[in-house]
Amino acid sequence: MFQRHNRVWLTTAGWKLACATALAAHVKELTRWAENDWPAIVRRSESALAPDILCLGLAAPPDPHTGMKTRIPFLVATENIVRHDVPLAIISAEKALPAAWQNDFAELAEKVTDSGLEFRVYGSAAMQAITGLSYLTPASDIDLLFYPQTQDQLVAGIALLTSYAAKLPLDGEIVFPSGRAVAWKEWVLAENNPAQPRVLAKGMFTLALVSVADLYAELESPS
Repeated sequence: MFQRHNRVWLTTAGWKLACATALAAHVKELTRWAENDWPAIVRRSESALAPDILCLGLAAPPDPHTGMKTRIPFLVATENIVRHDVPLAIISAEKALPAAWQNDFAELAEKVTDSGLEFRVYGSAAMQAITGLSYLTPASDIDLLFYPQTQDQLVAGIALLTSYAAKLPLDGEIVFPSGRAVAWKEWVLAENNPAQPRVLAKGMFTLALVSVADLYAELESPS
């Protein structure tokens, strides 16, 4: 039901519980999130949790002086979730990016749409688009999630990512149909190096080295 990077909106009771169990230094930020009805983000589940407990987190904007970003992990009972949604659509992030990135990003988003591919945005670019707060700096990445369903889509999506990485600071993951996700740059390196046929795959409940062949087999073959 829930996947990493999904957005989750909480009830008032859910936010109150998060504040009651948080470190004192984090309560102000959690309260700001609650007052603005901004979503928290689903993270990988911790071990030995009850089935109705979900691991969430939020990252505050970087400190303007130190550049440090406060990350706040917390737990919530699913009964305190108002709604949830997939990560932000790629077309929704363009206006939040620095002007120098917008034209190339708009071109990438258009090609993604025209190709029938599913790309979504998470991380700093997504949070700046959602909250209007200042997350992005010249050193930031644009974190993308790519969801291929077929082997042809995987090839096409990787080609777009590698092409536009020369113009934009692209990072992120390929999310396979099972929900297991692999850093797309690691995938490219593994594909080009038969001596290292395994990649680190992150799931909702797992973190493991998985063979490229096993993940590739999840995708539909060309007809």
